[in-house]
Amino acid sequence: MLEFLQPVSDSIIDFVSILERHTVGKNCLLHTSDFFPELLEGSVVLFSVSENRNNNEYNTPSSYDNVRKQLYKLAKGSWSFDIVDLGEIVPGEKVSDTYFAVTELVKTLLSKKCIPVVLGNGQDLVMAQYNAYSVNDGTVNIVNIDSCFDLGNVDLPINNKSYLGKIVMGQPYNLFNYTNIGYQSYFVAPEELDLMDKMYFDSYRLGEVINDITITEPVFRDADIVSVDLNSLSAPFYGDQPNGFSGREVCALARYAGISDKVSNFGIYEYDSKKTSVIGDALVSQILWYFIEGVSCRWNESGDLDSMEVVHYQVPVNEEVYSFYKSKITQRWWIKVSYNCSVNNNLPVETLLPCTYDDYEKACNQIVPEKWYNAKMKYEL
Repeated sequence: MLEFLQPVSDSIIDFVSILERHTVGKNCLLHTSDFFPELLEGSVVLFSVSENRNNNEYNTPSSYDNVRKQLYKLAKGSWSFDIVDLGEIVPGEKVSDTYFAVTELVKTLLSKKCIPVVLGNGQDLVMAQYNAYSVNDGTVNIVNIDSCFDLGNVDLPINNKSYLGKIVMGQPYNLFNYTNIGYQSYFVAPEELDLMDKMYFDSYRLGEVINDITITEPVFRDADIVSVDLNSLSAPFYGDQPNGFSGREVCALARYAGISDKVSNFGIYEYDSKKTSVIGDALVSQILWYFIEGVSCRWNESGDLDSMEVVHYQVPVNEEVYSFYKSKITQRWWIKVSYNCSVNNNLPVETLLPCTYDDYEKACNQIVPEKWYNAKMKYEL
């Protein structure tokens, strides 16, 4: 693992040395030239990757020191786990070498039950995160906060706008669901929307999420990997797009991701230190802070009925009875999905799918929950 990593810079070490005791920096374990931190279970582990050769928009590697400084001067929350900064993965001779390094590092961190947090340039690095999960790990769900789907042309070499298509079509074949949060219709071709529907993937328009951001909470509760494309933000918060999420909204989404007991991998991408501003660096640091804060608020409600205190509701819809479960502690909702186990032996006979009270109300009004239908169709394809 050490051969992939470059310690944090001397300027970061000097910066941390003058910070107040209550700050994140003073309470973060840094990988330096003479110290490598112990990786304990439950640690949130940050590292950056300046790989950008498959990014069609940026031609120069980024430095992440300004983001680190903005993060380290923030006040530490009531966090009972370690925050670790492993420094940076330096791009390899070939892009595939960088992908390999990211995959191996993430795989190691997951095996130690740490939570990797990746700060990178091109969003094609999500594929390297995904490849850290083997078929033996079970199915994987990806949630992407993005203004487009990044399906691209799978027949062409991978780039930051086509990585998702490569994930869908490539090995390991353990992607179960992909959800896009915040797509903007004028960036999405009708054929892409049709493909998303045919694969029973989920997508939420920007306006839909802004109108009620709470609809995304169950989505994150069922995610393994969450990535944030910084181009999904509107100017002046980041970049130059007239429409997109505000700083407050993206931080709320990051907190939802952190609260999810299932999310084991988080990444922020499309960062360009040559184009960003002080405000942009501060916002990226606050997205990281809110994710970590969310992790500290986890309730250990992973969808296992044996470990949860719930109220069970049975709702007849047509000729079927739907089972809903409501947590007595957090008031969150799940719906049970059962499927034909002869179709795919790698999947459980039944699972609990996070949902909302609105889904329960629709079932009471004889409307089949869309989440249940999509999951059922994917199970039995």
